[in-house]
Amino acid sequence: MIKKDNFGDITSKKFEIGDMVEWTTWCDKKTNWISSYGIIIKIENQMKSNRLVSISTVKPINEAYNEIELFTISLEKISEQSLTTKSKHIIQ
Repeated sequence: MIKKDNFGDITSKKFEIGDMVEWTTWCDKKTNWISSYGIIIKIENQMKSNRLVSISTVKPINEAYNEIELFTISLEKISEQSLTTKSKHIIQ
């Protein structure tokens, strides 16, 4: 049997604890994707549907006490350059 990487394992290697990340969720009211931002506080492999997958625990920056678990593959690392670009777009 050929050993395969865990789902999302390759993606998880580009993240570290403390990285700022972005993910999107669908908003039925606005019928579009809404971006959310947070800080990675834990990355681990968990068993989901009989397969190990990479799961990141993220502390959303707009919520005081919540932590959420997301598939690591759904996250995008935020760089200082992309933050500057996004903030200019929001201001316009």
